[in-house]
Amino acid sequence: MRFDILTIFPEVSHGYFNESIIKRAQKKKLVEIKIWDLRKFSRDKHKKVDDKPYGGGPGMVLKIEPIAKALESILKLRRRTSKSKTSDVLIVLLSASGKQFNSKMAANFAKKYKRIIMICGHYEGVDERIKKVVLDLGFRISDLSIGHYVLTGGELPAMVIVDAVSRHILGVLGTGESLEEKRYGVGVPSYTRPEIFNKKYRVPKVLLSGDHKKIEAWRLKKARRFRDNYRRQK
Repeated sequence: MRFDILTIFPEVSHGYFNESIIKRAQKKKLVEIKIWDLRKFSRDKHKKVDDKPYGGGPGMVLKIEPIAKALESILKLRRRTSKSKTSDVLIVLLSASGKQFNSKMAANFAKKYKRIIMICGHYEGVDERIKKVVLDLGFRISDLSIGHYVLTGGELPAMVIVDAVSRHILGVLGTGESLEEKRYGVGVPSYTRPEIFNKKYRVPKVLLSGDHKKIEAWRLKKARRFRDNYRRQK
């Protein structure tokens, strides 16, 4: 799986991607991550990538030219170096107004696509015409958000998506059993040594019983309770 991230802040993601599981996945060549600096695709002599919005209003909007030029460059390179089909590529526009990304989508992306290209919005967003450019290039584009809130830019969502999708790629986590959501779903409490902390904080007795059926039932019950609470909050 390859991830391409288009951003005006290319240094933001390096620290995260060079640690822990994602770093190991890259070393094993299970995951490839390329970060593109949009300023390098600007035709402006000052490398300007944003401008005031038409119609007035506060803030700045990312210009269409550097994004379009970056996409064209990436996709031309893809055609020369890859045998993957157009349908194997997803282009994502990270936006607070996009469809909310979730675990099911992460699993589907890992199965369906060989490459995900993410455009990190910033300021007041991205020139809307980039969607038509992508379609004219013969690719599909999805607006995605990681939650019902507004962030300063799309860099954090891009990292979240890389992490969430990578976990579903065979070999990234070491064993299939590492995928908690496949076993019970999220929300199951975890405990480890010591058995007793500060003389009063104890590990639940069922986890010390050695009775695997009871432990399984306890974990399933906790997972169901988490899902029920989550649905009520929505």
